[in-house]
Amino acid sequence: MIKLRLKRFGKKREASFRLVACNSTSRRDGRPLQELGFYNPRTKETRLDTEALRLRLSQGAQPTDAVRSLLEKGGLIEKTVRPAEVVGKAKQAEARKAGAKQASKEAAEAKAVAEQAVAEAPAEEPAAADASAETTEA
Repeated sequence: MIKLRLKRFGKKREASFRLVACNSTSRRDGRPLQELGFYNPRTKETRLDTEALRLRLSQGAQPTDAVRSLLEKGGLIEKTVRPAEVVGKAKQAEARKAGAKQASKEAAEAKAVAEQAVAEAPAEEPAAADASAETTEA
């Protein structure tokens, strides 16, 4: 099977990538069947050979995830929602709901504690109010 993948080149810590078509069993930096483009992640520069890419895709070449995102940004293929993304977003939504439920429960408990404290406090306040009234009259 033919894969569209990124081939690393450049200095240490200053990588650039060539977009290549190669056999799926070949090494990452092995000899490619065809070079189809260039990607520099530091400057976000991307050059794609659109005619050659469309030809390879029509022949059944499978892009890797990184190449797929570059091709989607370049407008060569439509953005597809993968099943893993759907499952992940559903889990995130459930986590947000559970967090909101927990927060509202904690808020209700705090409100109950505050109301209880207020109910106990008025019994002590009138005596303090009487004492303050006596000091103002004198």
